[in-house]
Amino acid sequence: MSIWEEKYRDIFGTTKPIIGMVHLKSLPGSPGYDHQAGMGFIIENALEDADRLIRGGIDAIQVENQFDKPFLKPEEIGWETVGAVTTVVTHLRIKYKKMPMGINIHLNGVCQSLAVAATTGCKWVRAFELANAYISNAGLIEAAGPKALRYRASLHADDIMIMGDFHVKHGSHKIIEDRSLEEQAEDVQNAHADGVIVTGLKTGSPPNKQDIERIKGVVNIPILIGSGLSSENLSELLPIVDGAIVGSNFKVDGVLSNPIDLHRVKTFMDSVKNLRRQI
Repeated sequence: MSIWEEKYRDIFGTTKPIIGMVHLKSLPGSPGYDHQAGMGFIIENALEDADRLIRGGIDAIQVENQFDKPFLKPEEIGWETVGAVTTVVTHLRIKYKKMPMGINIHLNGVCQSLAVAATTGCKWVRAFELANAYISNAGLIEAAGPKALRYRASLHADDIMIMGDFHVKHGSHKIIEDRSLEEQAEDVQNAHADGVIVTGLKTGSPPNKQDIERIKGVVNIPILIGSGLSSENLSELLPIVDGAIVGSNFKVDGVLSNPIDLHRVKTFMDSVKNLRRQI
């Protein structure tokens, strides 16, 4: 067993972990924030979604500010966002002490995510762009790695893993189209990522199996699916990766803005457990 396999098993307690998403309602400072309902409404919804994920058998939870759209670029993300995410995660950590948790603050707020993780005991953060650059709806998003790795070191938080996307969904990557898929995957690994995340073109769309196979040929860190894993493609894709992050597929009717559907989670995780026994 490799070092990273031991680390993953220590954190997730299983091989090929499935990470369920807790999508926070609009936070203070964002256009959609409901100031009358306040933070209590956000916390309550997060706890309810986490409860359904855990009762459904999920292996881990990732918390993100999904509804803070339109997203800010990393350097523009405010203290209020970090404070709000920390507040919600603290409530989750108190209630679900043994559940592994991670953080993703949009858009590419990796240092902000590390700050939350380091103060709440979370085990990883997600970086949409750890190396290179791409054009998002918010504009040019540059590599978070150079600052994030130094910030993590300054926090003495090397135990917090950084999972790095490349060719992340909802963006244009024409700026680096002269670099092959394999080269871009290697760039993420060379940026000291603890795992590489592959996605489809948008929320809920799966990556291409052939692309995953190409990536596996050049990296020696874990490969996780970041979007689109479903009951329909589970048997095809899960055996060739090391885990997955699942969001909209666990929602009522598979709609991102809906709450978590306990039955969908349980049915999916039962299939995952059966598949793990066969691999």
